[in-house]
Amino acid sequence: MATEATQVGRGAAQGPLERRFRIAERGSTVRREVVAGITTFLTMAYILFVNPAVLGTGDPGLPFPAVLTVTALVAGVMTIAMGLVANYPFAIASGLGLNAVVAFQLVGAQGLSYPEAMGVVVTEGLIITALVLTGFREAVLEAIPLELKKAIGAGIGLFITIIGFANSGLVVPGEGTLLARGELDSARIAVFVVGLLITALLLARRTPGALLAGIVATTVLAIIVNAVAGGDLWAETGPGVAQVPSSLVALPDFSLVGQFSFGYFGALGALAALLAVFTLLLADFFDTMGTAVALGDEAGFLDEEGRLPGVGRVLLVDSAAAVVGGAASASSATTYIESASGISEGGRTGLASIVTGGLFLVALFLSPLAGVIPPEATAPALVLVGFLMLSVARELPWDDYAIAIPAFLTLVVMPFTFSITDGIGAGFVSYTVLQLATGGARRLHWLMILSTVLFALYFALAPLSRLLGI
Repeated sequence: MATEATQVGRGAAQGPLERRFRIAERGSTVRREVVAGITTFLTMAYILFVNPAVLGTGDPGLPFPAVLTVTALVAGVMTIAMGLVANYPFAIASGLGLNAVVAFQLVGAQGLSYPEAMGVVVTEGLIITALVLTGFREAVLEAIPLELKKAIGAGIGLFITIIGFANSGLVVPGEGTLLARGELDSARIAVFVVGLLITALLLARRTPGALLAGIVATTVLAIIVNAVAGGDLWAETGPGVAQVPSSLVALPDFSLVGQFSFGYFGALGALAALLAVFTLLLADFFDTMGTAVALGDEAGFLDEEGRLPGVGRVLLVDSAAAVVGGAASASSATTYIESASGISEGGRTGLASIVTGGLFLVALFLSPLAGVIPPEATAPALVLVGFLMLSVARELPWDDYAIAIPAFLTLVVMPFTFSITDGIGAGFVSYTVLQLATGGARRLHWLMILSTVLFALYFALAPLSRLLGI
């Protein structure tokens, strides 16, 4: 009787979670969702230090502690919103690539102040939110052929694989070559290689929580190696990386919240300002769509037409995150492909996102602990998640060249240009051209044609800007 009562009590205790998130219905458990949420956080924790490093460029750049605070704040709040509103294990944080546009193009090249550059981010976020509310963004997503959606997912797998190799130092810019192998006598690369082997072994053995266990094990190894080497191996990465933290608590700095301005119109002029907004908007628009499809495919959420159920809610939260990110001076926040690491651990509901978001909010106060994880510890997870995501490429029709060539271009342009948007654009343009040239015009949705025209304009922005002297 006691055992039966205990089981009833447990069922009642889990009732509200099940009703809210449909955990069992999606083939998951509360434990699995928690592990997935922690894994995603650990895989994404690098953004707490990379985003301040990027936005700290310029004269003056934004202060490191304040950017870390707003990065954690925006990631925490918007990831929790994703879990509650969309009920998907997708996490949100300041977008790599988008923050580079802010720092190196808007501020560095065009001379805007950081508040003005954040005003550009807020503007594009408001526009893209309006496109979601009108249904336009979702309609474009559904107009993409299934084969291109699969290629986008596989291409993003290659993209995050090369991010993992670059973060580890195993792949570096070459002298006389595009890429080269890093120095194999580096202790940091040795940590990555051992971590990759440990994580691969755990994954091959189907160990529950393999990616999380691999990150933790590699972090412990990094701390030991760093201590033996004198504690300076990760000094250039950031304070406290791969070291036993001297303290666990640090007070957050909210001074950057609300520091944005729409004065960029006056600073740039109308045409250049519109081009700046359009560039960010297009990158944000298609980056998120590609990421959502890839994550949905990895989790098995896509229907037979390659559509993600309830994608409108995903896109709405993601669009709002761009506005919130700009308003908080954290740059445009977007759905993170690193969420695939949590999905690989079995995460299937918004509960995983709430765990991830909660850890980001905790990181507001425990930033020294979050900063212990070195990039070499998360790199193996990125590489192996890329392996898992690339497997969908076997489902592409490689014997139909009019489809296979655009899919191939999508796959390879992403990692080789280090841009999800460029990869999607290459796939869209080549697909539309080849279909029109081979009698497949009936396959083309009018929104696919419109998107192709917009991508053609996107690729023409740089030469047009040089031609017009702006």
